[in-house]
Amino acid sequence: MSQHCLHPLPRLPQLQAVLPLAVSRGLSADISGSALCARYCCLRTDEEQDCVCAMTTYGMDAAEFRRRGKEMVDYVADYLENIEQREVYPDVQPGYLRSLIPNEAPEEPDTYEDVVRDIERVIMPGVTHWHSPYFYAYFPTASSYPAMLADMLSGAIGCIGFSWAASPACTELETVMLDWLGKMLNLPEDFLAGTSGQGGGVIQGTASEATLVALLAARSRIVRQIQAKNPEREELDIISKLVAYSSDQAHSSVERAGLIAGVRMKKVPTDKKFAVRGETFNTILKEDKEAGLIPFYFCATLGTTPSCAFDCITELGPICNAENMWMHIDAAYAGSAFICPEFRPLLNGIEFADSFNFNPHKWLLVNFDCSAMWVKKRVDIIGAFKMDPLYLKHDYQESGLVTDYRHWQIPLGRRFRSLKMWFVFRLYGLKGLQAYIRKHVELAKDFERRIREDQRFEISADVVLGLVCFRMKGSDEMNETLLKRINAARKIHLVPCQLAGSFVLRFAVCARTTESRHVQEAWSHISEIASEILQHLPN
Repeated sequence: MSQHCLHPLPRLPQLQAVLPLAVSRGLSADISGSALCARYCCLRTDEEQDCVCAMTTYGMDAAEFRRRGKEMVDYVADYLENIEQREVYPDVQPGYLRSLIPNEAPEEPDTYEDVVRDIERVIMPGVTHWHSPYFYAYFPTASSYPAMLADMLSGAIGCIGFSWAASPACTELETVMLDWLGKMLNLPEDFLAGTSGQGGGVIQGTASEATLVALLAARSRIVRQIQAKNPEREELDIISKLVAYSSDQAHSSVERAGLIAGVRMKKVPTDKKFAVRGETFNTILKEDKEAGLIPFYFCATLGTTPSCAFDCITELGPICNAENMWMHIDAAYAGSAFICPEFRPLLNGIEFADSFNFNPHKWLLVNFDCSAMWVKKRVDIIGAFKMDPLYLKHDYQESGLVTDYRHWQIPLGRRFRSLKMWFVFRLYGLKGLQAYIRKHVELAKDFERRIREDQRFEISADVVLGLVCFRMKGSDEMNETLLKRINAARKIHLVPCQLAGSFVLRFAVCARTTESRHVQEAWSHISEIASEILQHLPN
């Protein structure tokens, strides 16, 4: 709105009434309504103030929002329904967008029609279509219509749920949804909030945040424990001796967490299946303790990014417990599969963990961002992050009846993300979510079968869930060429990894709409390019 005007957007009769006056002042007779409002406001005289106030507005009123909202829902539905007709990877060069838009924001408002036209002109040419059934890179990023609607409602409510008092529903729904989800996974009761539990769940933005929160909580806990026995020891002296561990296959965010926390982070070598085993870990711990270091944290991975390997937490958990080490489990991708009973054995050993995390926004149809984290003892996290300035205090915070999630995370502010979980869980049901996971696994197994039937290719790691790691038999250079040609064609999109020193292609079933025919088409495309490469090899 103009600072001089509190009137609503003028309707067509009002615009028609002032159009002759606007034209008399030099404006085009075919000027759009919103542009007329904006431009005419600049030409007003004192005598014309009342007329201008009746027609000047910025933004959008409720009536237009209703109309434009319906249009945008149609656009989104059409985009997703027809997404496979678009090239999955954009054909643009760095900096393409700057030349398509002005160097400065407009002084006067553009029309909504102009903005919508620019979606296809400016934005879509540079979009990588993660929800295309031909997108097989990285890991899935979840998408569903119920989650989109919940995100819209969250944006409308617009609360910043840093405490119970800031929006009770935001806090309480999150607590209940994390209990619902924990029960779907059959997590130990220690991880659930219930009505008076010591543990509980929280939604972090990403698994990277969850890993960092767990590491900082573990650091705070070990410092408190050591100082309780040795009050004379300085915190910095203790931290300088701390050492944390992860698999050499762990996500890069684990190493970054160590950098942020200011502690040593050591990578533990993995076995032939790319998993950390207890014997190897024990050997490293013994060496570090003899060197005067203090092991305090291990981040186990269930479903590594390169190959979806699973650390042996039934061996690692007892070691961590015996050594008074915090064990955090990062199951960012694979965790969604644990809602299916047949995959829950992969979670055996969870009872030894202090914290556990996975991303519903990867594979559980809850749009980004939504990373679920559970802790056995909430006091360990709260002890690391609690700060209570007067302006954040409220009457119930010491009652023991409420949770203030600002003490469970790095930022202060937080969105109403649990609405997405509530919508998805209710509108899909557990059976619907299980069917979705199983379908993706079946598609991955189908692709694995095609690879194994072709003597030119080999499987590089066990196929457990929805990821297949494969390569052509031959040199890394040949496989690099294969990947470059696949992605250059823009029919499907893949990314590589390195396993056992070799260049490997990853095929991850990602999109909600992926069907068997898409996998067949992807394999045919890969096979055709492989044939072209082999034809040009010297004899």
